[in-house]
Amino acid sequence: MKSMTKAMASCGQVLVIIFVSAQFVYVFSKSNIGIVIAVKLADVLKDLGISGIWAAVGLIFLTAFVNLFIGGASSKWLMLSPVFIPMFVELGLTPEYTQLAYRIGDSTTNIISPLMSYFPIIVGFASKYEEKEGSMGIGTIIAMMLPYSLVFLIGWSIMFIAWTYLGLPIGPGVSMFM
Repeated sequence: MKSMTKAMASCGQVLVIIFVSAQFVYVFSKSNIGIVIAVKLADVLKDLGISGIWAAVGLIFLTAFVNLFIGGASSKWLMLSPVFIPMFVELGLTPEYTQLAYRIGDSTTNIISPLMSYFPIIVGFASKYEEKEGSMGIGTIIAMMLPYSLVFLIGWSIMFIAWTYLGLPIGPGVSMFM
Protein backbone atom coordinates (compact mmCIF):
# COMPACT_ATOMS: atom_id res chain seq x y z
CA MET A 1 0.00 0.00 0.00
CA LYS A 2 2.83 2.41 0.85
CA SER A 3 4.58 1.69 -2.45
CA MET A 4 1.40 2.33 -4.44
CA THR A 5 0.75 5.55 -2.52
CA LYS A 6 4.30 6.74 -3.20
CA ALA A 7 4.05 5.85 -6.90
CA MET A 8 0.69 7.60 -7.31
CA ALA A 9 1.90 10.71 -5.46
CA SER A 10 4.21 11.55 -8.35
CA CYS A 11 1.24 11.31 -10.75
CA GLY A 12 -0.65 13.98 -8.83
CA GLN A 13 1.14 16.84 -10.54
CA VAL A 14 0.36 15.43 -13.98
CA LEU A 15 -3.31 14.99 -13.07
CA VAL A 16 -3.53 18.61 -11.90
CA ILE A 17 -1.97 19.85 -15.16
CA ILE A 18 -4.31 17.67 -17.22
CA PHE A 19 -7.31 18.91 -15.22
CA VAL A 20 -6.42 22.58 -15.73
CA SER A 21 -5.67 21.98 -19.43
CA ALA A 22 -8.98 20.20 -19.92
CA GLN A 23 -10.83 23.11 -18.32
CA PHE A 24 -9.04 25.57 -20.60
CA VAL A 25 -9.83 23.53 -23.73
CA TYR A 26 -13.48 23.17 -22.67
CA VAL A 27 -13.95 26.90 -22.01
CA PHE A 28 -12.04 27.79 -25.20
CA SER A 29 -14.26 25.54 -27.33
CA LYS A 30 -17.55 26.55 -25.67
CA SER A 31 -16.82 30.27 -25.89
CA ASN A 32 -15.98 30.10 -29.63
CA ILE A 33 -13.25 32.64 -28.95
CA GLY A 34 -10.97 30.81 -31.40
CA ILE A 35 -13.38 31.43 -34.27
CA VAL A 36 -13.87 35.05 -33.25
CA ILE A 37 -10.09 35.60 -33.15
CA ALA A 38 -9.70 33.78 -36.49
CA VAL A 39 -12.29 35.94 -38.25
CA LYS A 40 -10.83 39.15 -36.83
CA LEU A 41 -7.28 38.13 -37.78
CA ALA A 42 -8.45 37.14 -41.28
CA ASP A 43 -10.03 40.57 -41.67
CA VAL A 44 -6.82 42.25 -40.50
CA LEU A 45 -4.74 40.21 -42.94
CA LYS A 46 -7.13 41.01 -45.80
CA ASP A 47 -6.94 44.72 -44.92
CA LEU A 48 -3.14 44.51 -44.96
CA GLY A 49 -3.22 42.74 -48.31
CA ILE A 50 -1.70 39.55 -46.90
CA SER A 51 -3.49 36.47 -48.09
CA GLY A 52 -2.99 32.98 -49.37
CA ILE A 53 0.55 31.79 -49.57
CA TRP A 54 2.10 34.69 -47.64
CA ALA A 55 -0.17 34.09 -44.66
CA ALA A 56 0.90 30.42 -44.76
CA VAL A 57 4.57 31.42 -44.88
CA GLY A 58 3.88 33.60 -41.83
CA LEU A 59 2.44 30.54 -40.09
CA ILE A 60 5.62 28.59 -40.93
CA PHE A 61 7.79 31.21 -39.22
CA LEU A 62 5.40 31.62 -36.28
CA THR A 63 5.34 27.87 -35.69
CA ALA A 64 9.14 27.69 -35.93
CA PHE A 65 9.34 30.38 -33.23
CA VAL A 66 6.68 28.84 -30.98
CA ASN A 67 8.47 25.49 -31.30
CA LEU A 68 11.35 26.92 -29.26
CA PHE A 69 9.04 27.33 -26.25
CA ILE A 70 6.53 24.48 -26.57
CA GLY A 71 8.09 21.08 -27.14
CA GLY A 72 5.28 18.76 -28.20
CA ALA A 73 3.97 18.93 -31.76
CA SER A 74 0.44 17.92 -30.80
CA SER A 75 0.24 20.50 -27.99
CA LYS A 76 1.32 23.25 -30.39
CA TRP A 77 -1.22 22.07 -32.96
CA LEU A 78 -3.91 21.97 -30.26
CA MET A 79 -3.07 25.57 -29.40
CA LEU A 80 -2.70 26.97 -32.94
CA SER A 81 -5.25 25.03 -35.00
CA PRO A 82 -8.47 26.43 -33.46
CA VAL A 83 -7.36 29.87 -34.61
CA PHE A 84 -5.41 29.25 -37.79
CA ILE A 85 -7.63 26.69 -39.53
CA PRO A 86 -10.75 28.92 -39.50
CA MET A 87 -8.61 31.96 -40.29
CA PHE A 88 -7.04 30.28 -43.31
CA VAL A 89 -10.41 28.91 -44.46
CA GLU A 90 -11.62 32.51 -44.35
CA LEU A 91 -8.62 33.37 -46.55
CA GLY A 92 -9.49 30.56 -48.97
CA LEU A 93 -6.93 27.95 -47.90
CA THR A 94 -7.76 24.34 -47.05
CA PRO A 95 -7.10 22.86 -43.57
CA GLU A 96 -4.64 20.43 -45.17
CA TYR A 97 -2.62 23.30 -46.56
CA THR A 98 -2.65 24.96 -43.14
CA GLN A 99 -1.34 21.80 -41.54
CA LEU A 100 1.37 21.51 -44.19
CA ALA A 101 2.61 25.00 -43.30
CA TYR A 102 2.46 24.09 -39.59
CA ARG A 103 4.46 20.88 -40.13
CA ILE A 104 7.20 22.72 -42.01
CA GLY A 105 7.59 25.28 -39.24
CA ASP A 106 7.48 22.61 -36.55
CA SER A 107 10.08 20.36 -38.15
CA THR A 108 12.73 22.96 -38.88
CA THR A 109 13.49 24.13 -35.35
CA ASN A 110 13.18 20.84 -33.46
CA ILE A 111 16.93 20.33 -33.28
CA ILE A 112 17.53 23.72 -31.61
CA SER A 113 14.68 23.44 -29.13
CA PRO A 114 15.88 22.30 -25.69
CA LEU A 115 12.30 21.24 -24.96
CA MET A 116 12.35 18.54 -27.65
CA SER A 117 11.94 15.17 -25.93
CA TYR A 118 15.03 13.68 -27.60
CA PHE A 119 17.31 16.64 -26.91
CA PRO A 120 18.98 15.08 -23.82
CA ILE A 121 19.71 11.94 -25.85
CA ILE A 122 21.29 14.03 -28.62
CA VAL A 123 23.45 15.87 -26.06
CA GLY A 124 24.44 12.54 -24.54
CA PHE A 125 25.49 11.02 -27.84
CA ALA A 126 27.33 14.17 -28.91
CA SER A 127 29.26 14.37 -25.64
CA LYS A 128 30.24 10.70 -26.00
CA TYR A 129 32.25 11.56 -29.12
CA GLU A 130 33.73 14.82 -27.83
CA GLU A 131 37.43 14.60 -26.95
CA LYS A 132 37.33 17.03 -24.03
CA GLU A 133 35.10 15.60 -21.28
CA GLY A 134 32.05 17.72 -20.44
CA SER A 135 32.56 20.29 -23.21
CA MET A 136 29.49 19.28 -25.20
CA GLY A 137 26.37 20.78 -23.66
CA ILE A 138 23.02 22.25 -24.62
CA GLY A 139 24.49 25.55 -25.80
CA THR A 140 27.09 23.83 -27.95
CA ILE A 141 24.48 21.62 -29.64
CA ILE A 142 22.20 24.60 -30.31
CA ALA A 143 25.11 26.66 -31.69
CA MET A 144 26.17 23.79 -33.95
CA MET A 145 22.66 23.06 -35.22
CA LEU A 146 21.42 26.66 -35.66
CA PRO A 147 22.82 27.07 -39.20
CA TYR A 148 21.24 23.77 -40.28
CA SER A 149 17.94 24.78 -38.74
CA LEU A 150 17.93 28.12 -40.55
CA VAL A 151 18.87 26.50 -43.88
CA PHE A 152 16.06 23.97 -43.48
CA LEU A 153 13.59 26.71 -42.53
CA ILE A 154 14.46 28.86 -45.54
CA GLY A 155 14.83 25.89 -47.89
CA TRP A 156 11.51 24.29 -46.94
CA SER A 157 9.80 27.69 -47.16
CA ILE A 158 11.14 28.25 -50.67
CA MET A 159 10.05 24.75 -51.67
CA PHE A 160 6.61 25.44 -50.13
CA ILE A 161 6.27 28.67 -52.14
CA ALA A 162 7.43 26.97 -55.37
CA TRP A 163 5.05 24.04 -54.79
CA THR A 164 2.17 26.45 -54.31
CA TYR A 165 2.96 28.54 -57.38
CA LEU A 166 3.31 25.39 -59.50
CA GLY A 167 -0.14 24.33 -58.29
CA LEU A 168 0.96 20.80 -57.43
CA PRO A 169 -1.39 18.84 -55.17
CA ILE A 170 -0.23 18.26 -51.60
CA GLY A 171 -1.75 14.80 -51.50
CA PRO A 172 -4.15 12.48 -53.30
CA GLY A 173 -7.32 14.45 -53.96
CA VAL A 174 -6.23 17.36 -51.76
CA SER A 175 -6.00 20.87 -53.10
CA MET A 176 -4.45 23.94 -51.53
CA PHE A 177 -7.23 26.40 -52.12
CA MET A 178 -10.92 26.26 -51.30
